Amino acid sequence: MITGIDEVVKKASTYLSQSDLDLITRAYQLAEKAHEGQIRKSGVPYIMHPIAVAGILANLHMDAVTIAAGFLHDVVEDTDITLDDLRQQFGPDVALLVDGVTKLEKIKYKSKEEQLAENHRKMLVAMAQDIRVIMIKLADRLHNMRTLRHMSEEKQREISDETLEIFAPLAHRLGIASVKWELEDTALRYLNPQQYYRIVNLMQKKRVEREAYLNEASDTIREKLGELNIEAEISGRPKHIYSIFKKMTKQNKQFNEIYDLLALRIIVNDIRDCYAVLGIVHTLWKPMPGRFKDYIAMPKTNMYQSLHTTVIGPKGEPLEVQIRTWDMHQTAEIGIAAHWAYKEGQSVVQGSFAEKLGSLREIIEGGSEEAPNAQEFMESLKQDLFSDTVFVFTPKGDVVELPKGSVPLDFSYRIHSAVGNRTIGAKVNGKIVPLDYAMKTGDIVEILTSKHSYGPSQDWLKMAKSAHARNKIKQWFKKEKREENVAKGQQMVEAEIKSRSFDVKEAMTDTNLKEAAARFNFQGAEDMFAAVGYGGITASQIATRLLDKLRREREEQNPVIPEIKQNPAHRAQKSESGVKVRGVDNLLVRISRCCTPVPGDQIIGFITRGRGVSVHRKDCPNVLADECSERLIDVEWDTDQKHNFNVEIEITGNDRSGLLNDVLQVVAETKTNIAAVSGKADKNRVATIHMTISISNVDHLLKVVERIKRIKDIYSVRRILST
Repeated sequence: MITGIDEVVKKASTYLSQSDLDLITRAYQLAEKAHEGQIRKSGVPYIMHPIAVAGILANLHMDAVTIAAGFLHDVVEDTDITLDDLRQQFGPDVALLVDGVTKLEKIKYKSKEEQLAENHRKMLVAMAQDIRVIMIKLADRLHNMRTLRHMSEEKQREISDETLEIFAPLAHRLGIASVKWELEDTALRYLNPQQYYRIVNLMQKKRVEREAYLNEASDTIREKLGELNIEAEISGRPKHIYSIFKKMTKQNKQFNEIYDLLALRIIVNDIRDCYAVLGIVHTLWKPMPGRFKDYIAMPKTNMYQSLHTTVIGPKGEPLEVQIRTWDMHQTAEIGIAAHWAYKEGQSVVQGSFAEKLGSLREIIEGGSEEAPNAQEFMESLKQDLFSDTVFVFTPKGDVVELPKGSVPLDFSYRIHSAVGNRTIGAKVNGKIVPLDYAMKTGDIVEILTSKHSYGPSQDWLKMAKSAHARNKIKQWFKKEKREENVAKGQQMVEAEIKSRSFDVKEAMTDTNLKEAAARFNFQGAEDMFAAVGYGGITASQIATRLLDKLRREREEQNPVIPEIKQNPAHRAQKSESGVKVRGVDNLLVRISRCCTPVPGDQIIGFITRGRGVSVHRKDCPNVLADECSERLIDVEWDTDQKHNFNVEIEITGNDRSGLLNDVLQVVAETKTNIAAVSGKADKNRVATIHMTISISNVDHLLKVVERIKRIKDIYSVRRILST
């Protein structure tokens, strides 16, 4: 791991010019000065993070601009340096890359999820402009994962989940296996530590046996290659814990049933030798049926090429063999970076990878234009970019890659939007099929079109599985029926405003419409109404935005705040809620649902509009705002009365049979009533149980929590303080 500027420069000097090295050094010097005095959670100076990011980029042979941006990627977000400063000192490219990876921290969002989605959208749209943005972000995420042990348990799980959902698939899409595997393995260690360390231990137990077996197989192959004068490097293929975990869970297999635990990688000089080596391997040992894959003749979508075969090797045990050239090996390890070229100070992507990136940009840009908000954009993008894929053929034999579950409509729009719009039917393997037929890998698909077609129907939006196809269909409706959609959308928004008892003219001012359109990324009010008309966004969403200011103005003009005067000399009044308000008689008091305080918590009262006093924890975010201070009132727990209070807790653990029953039994043993319970498990076999329990005080709650934490396979138990 690179830990100093000298190491970065030394690595970069193997392929960059002196002027490039000078740019990198200047970027480091500014980053070091800007981050001076800042410390990471690990306790090391902050500058160590940009150095590590730049080092990862240098190992990937990225250009000088990218490495310089790697040094500077946090200065705009975390220091006083601005994008204009970077533009003046390092040029527009460095500033563009840094802006692409800078989070949108200063904008207020309704939820953490919305902010995260907006950050992802910003990053991916910037990536569509310049692919180097994602290279910096991957390097940044890789180093953060390497140092994740210094974060809280909750943060570890949150970051690891995001890594598996977004960043590891992106690394895979760009063919950077060295980054992908490390991200996945590290994320699994924090998301499912029990399974991670179980697999590690199982691998360690048979390590000596495996190495002896692989050495025997290697010697046999090496001897045969020597007879034919074929030069090759033979080595054991690294075993990746996450891939083993996925096979065990998805295929419901035991550890000893995973074939590629024993694997050899053979690297030769040219493609001819690849097939010659394959013939030797199949001569030495019997190949297993259905386990041969030729990724040289048909590369993966990320340009990965190799021959894969599994044979019954020495001693009758399965042995996987991968055969590739040195160029293929470099592409497999660093993906897009292996196709980088430097021309007149600019970096470009060459060959087939450039074509792949073109389709990637089209998906991202199309999704960004059509999605009304960042969360919908990310959901559609995950389906097109990160989901499993199927490979189907055109009648001429060309391969088309589509998300798993795609139908002929997705295929037709991937060929060309004009083909999609004129589609009237489809043939798969020579037989007529419905347009919602789920295609399988290997299908030969022929689209039937007609010049007299009336174009897409609204039902197509439900049939199409890929965001790409849905976007093209929506574009057709926008263009062909724009006037009709504008009028229809405006009527729908007006009706929604009236249903909420607001005046349409007052709500739909030019300023309001302009602001609402901008908020949902539309060019103007007409585009926004058209989107409502063809179903791209709901009238309710637009109306809510248009009425935001009017609603606030109404509340300010008609505040319903009861005047409550407290007299400290008066005794505290009892309440059926279990809370006393000093000096006030006959006042409605209720426990807030947002933070669900219980006896033992420090509490404060909040004077509501027409609903008495709401009791909150003192650290509740809903009563910490400055505008709340005038409406706060002193309250205290009534220790003379016995009450039970509902509290929601979240329990996470390894998803196994009987886990929920064990939790319910333990809670019952503490003589605690359960008001509600729900649970789910994610793709990583992490179970999450939400439970609402009725408890008397904080001590009671702690007793329940401690008992639950003793259950086998439980990772964490936490109280949900606010919703």
